[in-house]
Amino acid sequence: MKDRNFNDMGIFKKDKLQIINFQSYGSATRLYVRGRAIEDENIDLDQKGIFNLMKNTWKRFETDEIKNAPIKITFSNGETVEGVTDNDGYYLIDENIAGLQNLANEEGWVKFELSFGNTKLKREILLQNRFPGEMLIPGDNAKFGVISDIDDTILHTGVVSSLKWKVIINTMFKRATKRSQLEGASDFYTKLHMGKSGDEANPIFYVSHSPWNLYRYLELFLKTNNFPKGPVLLRSMASFKMRKKSDEKPQKQKEISNLLTAYPELPFILIGDSGEKDGDIYQEISTLFPGRIKAIYLRSVNHSKRMARIENLFADFKDIPFLMVNKTEEAIEHAKKNGFI
Repeated sequence: MKDRNFNDMGIFKKDKLQIINFQSYGSATRLYVRGRAIEDENIDLDQKGIFNLMKNTWKRFETDEIKNAPIKITFSNGETVEGVTDNDGYYLIDENIAGLQNLANEEGWVKFELSFGNTKLKREILLQNRFPGEMLIPGDNAKFGVISDIDDTILHTGVVSSLKWKVIINTMFKRATKRSQLEGASDFYTKLHMGKSGDEANPIFYVSHSPWNLYRYLELFLKTNNFPKGPVLLRSMASFKMRKKSDEKPQKQKEISNLLTAYPELPFILIGDSGEKDGDIYQEISTLFPGRIKAIYLRSVNHSKRMARIENLFADFKDIPFLMVNKTEEAIEHAKKNGFI
C-alpha cells in the first residue's frame, strides 16, 4: 500500500476519492458505522476475461487509502456526525445518539450520506462528495438474529483445500456474479429472516475471516444470489500480519461477541461449517452467553479428519439444538420443528 498523507494529495496526479460504507448495525440509541476512504480504482466486479479478473483482484488489494481524513455523516433529518479515518483509511464511528429508530425503514435500515469534511481538497471527489451508507437496527418484531459464516457455509470456497489453493483460484478467477452458493442456502436464510410469522424481519449478520478488501465482492455475491440483506463483518489486512497473543480470540469470535453484547435481549442462531474453527468458536460463545443461542448449524465438508473432530467435539453437546448439515433441506426441517420458521 502506498504511504500517502491526506494533506499533500494534490502533489501527484491521482484517482478521484471515494468513501465506502460497510453495512453495519446499531440500535435506537447507538450509531455504529464502519467503512474506508480510498482512491477510486474503477473496479468492475462483473468484468469478463481472465486478465480483467486478475487486474481487478490486484486493485482490490493494492488500495490507496486516504489517511487521517475528516468525514461527515448526514442523516435524512439533517443531523450530522463527524469522524476521521485512521492510518489505513478506515473509519469507525461509535456514538450514542437518541432517536435513530425514527429514521429506519420497515426492515430496520437507516440510510445516510457520507462526505469528506474538508471541502477545499485539491482532489476530485466522486459522486459530488455524497456517498450512500446504511446501518441496521433490528425491529421489535424480530424473534432472533442469525450469525452466519460465509466461506463454505453459503459460498463454495474450498477453505479445506491444500494450501487454500481453491480459495485463491475462486477469488482471483471467478466473478462474484458467477460464484455458486451452497444449494438452497439463500432460501433457508430468507425463511429464517421472515421467521415463523413471515414478518419478523429477523436480522442476518454475515461474519468472515476474509479481509475488508473483499467487502464489495461478497456484497455483490449475496445480492446476486438473493440472500437477505445484512451487515457483512470482515477484518483488516493488517490483522493478518499481526502476531496474536496466545490467549487472544479470533476476530470472528470478537465480532460475534460484539453482536450478542449489542443486543442483550435478542437470542441468536449460529451457522457455520465444520472445516475450520466455527464449531470451537460457537461452543465457546454459547458458554460465554448462556441462554442466548437457540441453535447451531454446521455445514459438512469433504474432509474426514475435520468431520470426525467436529463430531467428537459435539458428542456431549446436549443443551442447545445442534445439527450437522449435509443438505439444506435437513436444516429447513430442523428449523421448522424448532419453531424458527
